[in-house]
Amino acid sequence: MGRNVVRADDGIHLFMLHPRYWPIWFGLGLMCLLGWLPWAVQRRMGAGIGALAYKLVPSRVADTRVNIGLCFPELSESERELLVRNIFREGGIGVMEVARGWMRSPSLLLKACRVNGVEHVHAAQAEGRGVIILGAHYSHLDLSGVIISQQFPLQVVYRPQNNPVADWFIRNRRAKLYSGQIDHADMRSLFKALKKGETVWTSVDQDFGLKQGVMAPFFGVPAATLTATARMAKVNGSAVLFSHFMRHGDDADYTLSFTPALEGYPCGDDVVDASRINAELGTLIRRAPAQYMWFHRRFKSQLEGQLSYYAKKKRKKDA
Repeated sequence: MGRNVVRADDGIHLFMLHPRYWPIWFGLGLMCLLGWLPWAVQRRMGAGIGALAYKLVPSRVADTRVNIGLCFPELSESERELLVRNIFREGGIGVMEVARGWMRSPSLLLKACRVNGVEHVHAAQAEGRGVIILGAHYSHLDLSGVIISQQFPLQVVYRPQNNPVADWFIRNRRAKLYSGQIDHADMRSLFKALKKGETVWTSVDQDFGLKQGVMAPFFGVPAATLTATARMAKVNGSAVLFSHFMRHGDDADYTLSFTPALEGYPCGDDVVDASRINAELGTLIRRAPAQYMWFHRRFKSQLEGQLSYYAKKKRKKDA
């Protein structure tokens, strides 16, 4: 049976009230309540969630260890393990920051954030062409989206959730922030927005296979990297910039940064262009490496004949 799809501006559909969706409703309701807690409480709860995940999700811990081992070979074994623990801690706190972003007033959240380099975006927008802002999967992704949305109107590229209730809820919350939401598979709408000179925010740091990309170094390790960014930039001569969001220590104190637009991009060589994107992302991620989502299998795609870095996933036995 196909997945039920609902629009963000739709009301609640009857099928969404089916008992099989009650657990996700409960979880979303709990997230909303947690979003109103004081930051000191949220931080402690988030750290606890991260510590629990470190113990209860060994497969994700193993994948994270592989990624950190590949990307930070200069660290000692004890330093890498400490970083892995901190990644899970930051991931748990990030859950609370997502809830905070959903529930708190954007103007209130903005007071806790310094914004650097927004003039680079304004300069690119003034040229009248499209503007592509490249982000990455940081642990506080939705919170950073709230702050970015307060700087200028923009559309966001998203990947639909498998659960229709979660998908509806998240898109409904984001609809209050962004001028539009574009399915990552809907390149026609994305190109249309850029042709109109609009600003689009998207992430290009995950492995979608080599049918949509090329192998290019990410932290010095060959990784499947999307070539769509270069195609997007060719539309209307769109400018390409990067955004970076980070928390300082354990306080609710953040910095949002924008880089100048890339010059001479794209150059026409897919590998060179992809390598440049990865190099820029790597520099930004290194500012606060524990606040990046290292849980995903960034290096899962390999050239024919090469062994996977990751343990083979166990498949559920057929009933």
